Amino acid sequence: MKEDKLQSGRPQTGSRYAAEKTPSVRRPTGRPQSERAPRSSGKASESPQDREEYVWVLDYLPYGKSVDVKSIHQKKPLVQAVGDKKFTLMELAPKNGVVPEIQSRVYIGQGDRDVIDHVKQRIGHSDLTHGANLELPFILEACVRHQEDRFVKFFNEAHSITTRLHMLELLPGIGKKLMWSIIDERKKGDFKSFQDIHERIPSLHDPAKVISHRIEEELKDDFIKYRLFTTPARRQRPA
Repeated sequence: MKEDKLQSGRPQTGSRYAAEKTPSVRRPTGRPQSERAPRSSGKASESPQDREEYVWVLDYLPYGKSVDVKSIHQKKPLVQAVGDKKFTLMELAPKNGVVPEIQSRVYIGQGDRDVIDHVKQRIGHSDLTHGANLELPFILEACVRHQEDRFVKFFNEAHSITTRLHMLELLPGIGKKLMWSIIDERKKGDFKSFQDIHERIPSLHDPAKVISHRIEEELKDDFIKYRLFTTPARRQRPA
């Protein structure tokens, strides 16, 4: 069965990091200025490489949403989940007789699926159930740790967005001083792991939590200016 379960339970999360604001002291080095972090347009644009193949289960509703006016006999089970590629929030229909475990990682790509029958729709953060909202921070952190190489690579390759803003500064708690510590340290050699980052940058206590907090911020704000890890939900900007 293509399904993984969190082994360590819920990771402990700390308080939200406050972004540090200091004057620009010099132009960040790194990649050319033409390479920019994607700006949010308020509309979703999903390419084939963005399609989720695995999701993490946030909530299982055996009788669907409570707002559904159908009789209880007509209501179908519903799963709310978050993808682990672009962190797409979605609702899915499980296979008959299958009860997905919350915090499990299940396959939704092409071919045989053991748990999910089909994807119903993409949703926004405001559409999540109370239970899904409670699970989201823990699951995002678990997802980041599950893909450690991917996010360590981000620390190694993050570059300038403008002459005054670096991608690293979009991460909660990283201001100019810490940004330059990271840039200067990676010049000595690529970071190998989250532990390596922490040991070489002691003031960056938990890189995985910093990343997961940024992902959560992007999911909560449909119209956030820059997106590092997500794509916007399919909804239009209010007139």
